[in-house]
Amino acid sequence: MAWQGHLSLDYRLGAQGGTTALDRHEGPLRVLQRLYPEGPAICHHVLVHPPGGIVGGDQLEIEANLAEGTHALITTPGATRFYRSAGQPATQSLRARLAPGARLEWLPLETLVYNGALAENRLSFDLAAGAEMMGWDLLALGLPAADQAFQRGHYQQHLEIPGRWLERGRIAADDALLLNSRLGLDGHKAMGTLWFAAGSALPRERREAFIDAARAITSAYPVGVTAPEDGLIVLRMVAPRVEPVFGHMSEVWAQWRALAWGLADSRPRVWRT
Repeated sequence: MAWQGHLSLDYRLGAQGGTTALDRHEGPLRVLQRLYPEGPAICHHVLVHPPGGIVGGDQLEIEANLAEGTHALITTPGATRFYRSAGQPATQSLRARLAPGARLEWLPLETLVYNGALAENRLSFDLAAGAEMMGWDLLALGLPAADQAFQRGHYQQHLEIPGRWLERGRIAADDALLLNSRLGLDGHKAMGTLWFAAGSALPRERREAFIDAARAITSAYPVGVTAPEDGLIVLRMVAPRVEPVFGHMSEVWAQWRALAWGLADSRPRVWRT
């Protein structure tokens, strides 16, 4: 049986100026109770999918609307798992809209693509002038720790800031050139993309500060950070397993958070459980 899930999140400023939220869901997709470990200005939400994995035919849709001046951090309690498909694709999509002055941190834990999965993950972010966000996508192909290779299927990723940034990548299990060549993933089974985006152009000095902060965090794995657009900083990394990707990305996220918004490193407690 395929699951059809839809979750709508609406973030608003409360009477006392803090970020509050309304959520509506259909099917097996929801958020846990609002959390405020940093005070009322920032709403932390944990996104859960009770079935525990996404299989062929499943379609999960998330919409997030952030009103002016709100700040939301959205994460997950564990990995998103795309399981083996009998023939139908499985899709998960997010569409987020940020009003002027809104802030979003989209920080789900890793996506695991099992052998035989036919998966698509679509992320789209509309940022008004003055809005800012950070987000990441952490991906592991197969289960390297269990010696289960990604030998069949594909994973398709769509990252978009409409009119400004569009990336579409398709990783097929039988594409040996992409998976194994030095110009591709060079045999690595895990990768990550972290970005900081603004609805308005960032001054050159600010862009360079983000890039310098990321480069100052050394890593034994291939890492690159660039500013492909004047309102966007993108960091990429590959590794044999997902754990070093998460570790490196979370360190850079914390540095960028302090640099951009003067906020302390407040890692969600669920990351440690």
